Amino acid sequence: MLLRTVKTCLEPKDLPISTASAPGSPTDKLHNAEKTWWAAPHAATGLDAIVSVPASKSLTNRYLILAALASSPSTIHNTLISRDTELMLDALAAFGIGIERTTQPDGSTTVAITPGKLATGPLSIDCGLAGTVMRFVPPLAAVAGASVAFDGDEAARVRPMAPVLDALETLGARIEYAGTTGMLPFTMDASALQERHEVLIDASGSSQFISALLLVGQALPGGLKLRAAAGHIASPDHIAMTVQTLRELGVEVAVGEDARSWSIAPGQLSGFTITVEPDLSNAGPFLAAALATNGTVRVPFWPASTTQVGGKWVQILSRMGAEISHDEDGVLTVRGTGVIRGIDYADASELAPTLAALCTLADSPSKLTGIGHLRGHETDRLAALETELAKVGATVTSTDDALEIIPGTLQAADLDSYEDHRMATAGALLGLAIEGVRVENIATTAKTMPDFPQLWTDMAATAKGQG
Repeated sequence: MLLRTVKTCLEPKDLPISTASAPGSPTDKLHNAEKTWWAAPHAATGLDAIVSVPASKSLTNRYLILAALASSPSTIHNTLISRDTELMLDALAAFGIGIERTTQPDGSTTVAITPGKLATGPLSIDCGLAGTVMRFVPPLAAVAGASVAFDGDEAARVRPMAPVLDALETLGARIEYAGTTGMLPFTMDASALQERHEVLIDASGSSQFISALLLVGQALPGGLKLRAAAGHIASPDHIAMTVQTLRELGVEVAVGEDARSWSIAPGQLSGFTITVEPDLSNAGPFLAAALATNGTVRVPFWPASTTQVGGKWVQILSRMGAEISHDEDGVLTVRGTGVIRGIDYADASELAPTLAALCTLADSPSKLTGIGHLRGHETDRLAALETELAKVGATVTSTDDALEIIPGTLQAADLDSYEDHRMATAGALLGLAIEGVRVENIATTAKTMPDFPQLWTDMAATAKGQG
């Protein structure tokens, strides 16, 4: 039996309202527009759903960058089409890359990439709020020797970029900032790129700083010798994903014994044909829903092995009480057992918002460590989680690098998304278990999962005791 109690709000929660962000909150400096509220579907118990999640954003944008650098055309099947990948496709088109989309009978998208001589500009690139665009495209511009103006959403202007830009300056690029040094907006002139014996980079804020340079390593003058500066490396799983992606496409990457240095010889990448895996991180809220409702959720096409950080959901949910099976047809099944155990877990990375929401529904305290770099994501996720989980009854304490979560008596609340897709999906998970929850700007999930609201609603409708 699930032993958590729920206190519902008596005030109606189904009409849009306009509310300014609280002064000092993580969102107050990002937007003051009217808020749009989504009444999160509530399912008391017994989900029984099959959910097909879209392709991985992380892999899609890595393949797109590599296809742009290849010496011959590439074909990417099951390409994710979302705001982040549209921004990447637009950026590649600005550099003169040929792009042709085809919709397959199953509804998936195939993208054919025809590379060529990269345009040198002057160009203008909109990064939106996509970390992979704002961190991966400047090195592509450096390879092109281009002059490029970069900007993005207002929220993107507070996301750290200095380490990758400092590294490009080491290689000879000249960067002029229109605002805060090390952040958007800026203009880069890479017409005088040089070979360097070694590039040192601070990777404590984001693994994308390292991945960005690795992706273009063989196209840089003299190749790339890269070393992480002393200190913590954020989300090493994502760096491992980049290394494996390069290797599977024929790029030789030497990794130091201490996993803090990387070497890539100069060379030419051949065109390739690839099928993108489902986004296992985006599958997380759906799989966690099985525990939240003591139900069953199945995700098809779950890979037998993966470099995606979302592959950790199997281990995490099992430790928290789920029964999990993975059949020979690739269907991952997660079943709730009536128990949600608290967990101590390190390096959850982008899984942390959903995991923290599930910990709020658990029967004992949890501690998530090694996630300090999430303060520099779409929002300061640790501060946002501390604020939002408290609204539904949890006692949450954040430190520089961790969250401690003590479940309490659950209650309905209006949960802000902070223009962060993972905060929005975490709110949806809480709403599944707590009647009366509303999530602000659920449309922000279009960043990586445009159909999330409908997929979530369809899943909730399968519950025996749906709200």
